[in-house]
Amino acid sequence: MPEGSPPTWTFLTHHAQVLLCIADDPGIRLREVGERIGITERAAHRIVGDLAAAGYISRERRGRRNHYTVRLHAPLPDPVARDQNVGDLLGVLTSRLTSPG
Repeated sequence: MPEGSPPTWTFLTHHAQVLLCIADDPGIRLREVGERIGITERAAHRIVGDLAAAGYISRERRGRRNHYTVRLHAPLPDPVARDQNVGDLLGVLTSRLTSPG
């Protein structure tokens, strides 16, 4: 890789990036999530559905918007990090966390 040019890959999956967006702003709109990480709003919606179905986040309707809560004590699904939880990951990647849910 030439010096100064960014890699064409990322360390974090889109699921992890969406989770980070939600942890940073629990009232974020899916359109904003998509713009922030470079995916479509539809893809962001699918990923949020995946995260909710797996128990990593919960959604609450507040007026016309959703408010998300990250379940910080949920274990990570990765075989290498099974002893860690979502809060551990977010603690490393961001200093602003949502309240435990």
